[in-house]
Amino acid sequence: SYPHCWRCKQPIIFRATEQWFLKIDHENLRSRLVDIIKNDIEWIPSSGQERILGMISGRPDWCLSRQRYWGVPIPAVACKGCGNEHKLFSEVIDFFAEQVKVSGTNVWFEKDIKELVPSGFKCPDCGGMDFDKTKDILDVWFDSGVSHRAVLMSSADMEFPASLYLEGSDQHRGWFQASLITAMALEERPPFKSVLTHGFVVDGAGRKMSKSTGNVISPQEIINASGADILRLWAASSNYSEDVRVSPDILSRLSEAYRKIRNTIRFLLGNLSDFSQANDRVDYKDMLEIDRYSLSVLYTLLNKVTRHYEEFEFYRIYQEVHQFCILQMSNFYLDILKDRLYTFKKDGLERRSAQTVMWESLTILVRIIAPILPFTAEEVWQYLAKDQNIESAHLADWPQANTKYIDTELENKWYNLIQFRTKVLKLLEEKRASGEIGSSLEAKVTIGMNSDSAFLRDFKEVLPEVFIVSVVSLEEISTGEPRIDISKAPGSKCPRCWNYSARIGESDRHPEICPKCVRALSS
Repeated sequence: SYPHCWRCKQPIIFRATEQWFLKIDHENLRSRLVDIIKNDIEWIPSSGQERILGMISGRPDWCLSRQRYWGVPIPAVACKGCGNEHKLFSEVIDFFAEQVKVSGTNVWFEKDIKELVPSGFKCPDCGGMDFDKTKDILDVWFDSGVSHRAVLMSSADMEFPASLYLEGSDQHRGWFQASLITAMALEERPPFKSVLTHGFVVDGAGRKMSKSTGNVISPQEIINASGADILRLWAASSNYSEDVRVSPDILSRLSEAYRKIRNTIRFLLGNLSDFSQANDRVDYKDMLEIDRYSLSVLYTLLNKVTRHYEEFEFYRIYQEVHQFCILQMSNFYLDILKDRLYTFKKDGLERRSAQTVMWESLTILVRIIAPILPFTAEEVWQYLAKDQNIESAHLADWPQANTKYIDTELENKWYNLIQFRTKVLKLLEEKRASGEIGSSLEAKVTIGMNSDSAFLRDFKEVLPEVFIVSVVSLEEISTGEPRIDISKAPGSKCPRCWNYSARIGESDRHPEICPKCVRALSS
């Protein structure tokens, strides 16, 4: 248990020497620190408060001096006439400071003592003029601890205290504590409003990375292989309050998640090529209900993401955006929009209503991912810049949360339908797997409704669109579970929209297509 040097692994030899100290209880400094930590600083995560409180409450006085060959010298001198006690004199400090501005701190070690004290300087106790200089340096934690003075107070553009200090969780003992002690001693207020701490990067098995183990993954390797946005997405997706794991498997999964987000944006872009925000936008009151629902989900997402950014919960932003792109957009809204986008009248209300929501979704998505995926966001923005009059995604304002678009009641209503849709899609997939149907548009869905599923009546007109089938029939049942039957859709296949219809041939002008497509081509 004998102490050894952490670097050379040799046993330590203790030697008693004179040192410079900062007395931690001087003028109630410790109690003032405790009070500030508890009441004036936001700790992220909150456990950081207890961690630093424990260290401040029990810490000894701060030994400020070190005996090394490098560092910032302590400009103390000893009068040979009075003895060898080293003292600090303001005249010597000020004179040395002027030399440091010109030649750096090493002049203390390079110059003779006679060049380091002002001309004519005398010992205030005995009047002697023969001095010796100390060779001690300042503790390097003091150097970093007073960075708030060097950085924030050296420029009129800076604000004191800093909004945020960010470092690893080991800095409660180091930088955070050194900064707090010096600021409270000098300024009587903390140097920061908030402190965020994070864990350390470890390999996929949770082991510390080291060259000797051979498990180091460098950021440049990831950038070379996958691009900087994947590296940033990995950082943002990690819960940094714990140690953060990285491995090829983790990066591979994130690359797949990135592709989902990117493909969602590509689909939105691809279907907005003929849409002008200025000329084609549909007013909210004129939109289809499903479009108003999707708009509500979008602005609910914006509120959540904005809050998570403000609280530095980046991994929640990743989760929310990823789920929105997959569950809300790809698997639901964009999936059922394809028929409207591809087969309805090009400038009709139904198509323009969908495109309005897609435009809102795209312009909000690109801005909320910009801090995490800046290269992707900028690439997307270049396709939007002509309509935005802003040359870069990173010069755009944060999107405003328009509360008039958020309709909780509508979201709950559609949530029930989406849950029911999952059951229908499962049965359709089983029919496809058995070869009874090919595309889902070959199917007719017959639903026996009980009291729990009576809400489907409100969606009667849009159920074929929502289930992506040709026909949906609703029947009343008095008891039992809702019944879902899948059968072949009646009629023949429309070559334009691929829906099955028994009414193909009703139009003399277009006898080969269904009535819906006839309406789309009517102009």
